[in-house]
Amino acid sequence: MRIDPAGWPFVGAGLVIAALVAAAAGSTYGIAVLVLPAFFLFFFRDPERRVAAGPGEVLSPADGRVMVAGVPTGSFPADAWQQVTIFLSPMDVHVNRMPVAGRVTSVKYHPGKFLPAYKREAGDLNEHTEVVVDHGGVPIVVRQIVGILARRIVCRVREGDMVDAGGRFGVMKFGSRMDVFVPQGSTLRVQVGDRVTAGVSVIAELPSDPRRGAQA
Repeated sequence: MRIDPAGWPFVGAGLVIAALVAAAAGSTYGIAVLVLPAFFLFFFRDPERRVAAGPGEVLSPADGRVMVAGVPTGSFPADAWQQVTIFLSPMDVHVNRMPVAGRVTSVKYHPGKFLPAYKREAGDLNEHTEVVVDHGGVPIVVRQIVGILARRIVCRVREGDMVDAGGRFGVMKFGSRMDVFVPQGSTLRVQVGDRVTAGVSVIAELPSDPRRGAQA
């Protein structure tokens, strides 16, 4: 299975630690410590996905459980946007995928706090990276948000990039949350408590008239 490049330094460090423990305390202890690099291999796994986005469909950008589906919980105005929030546990795949195809119009990093990712206010207050994609004249906003454990966001797209629906664009390290904002008038296809899969699950359908899209 493919491993996200961000994971290899952690795997390598775990192997070094296991080797040092084996040299100092014996092979039995060294083998026991191999659980560390094994966990990193598991955490940074990047399985292939069969992406099939239909017209106007918004795909989940992350594996996890839906925490919010509906009215925005933070600074995005409720009369213009709808929000889907996905919580990732340490056991979920943490590679992030684009919810729609289009052109990246903005990538902004926001420093902030490290509140538990499940708190409603974490979307605005926690450290996050916000990506805006122009999908045929309709802006879609994706936020990679850190939590207590996730202290590093990797975002591999830049302003002006053309992206594909379901394409990999980053990873969040050790538990986190993703917020997706779609224009008011979109139809949400998930509800609170649903499990979703990045690049596979459809979380919303966009309005047929782009003029109804919100302005980011």
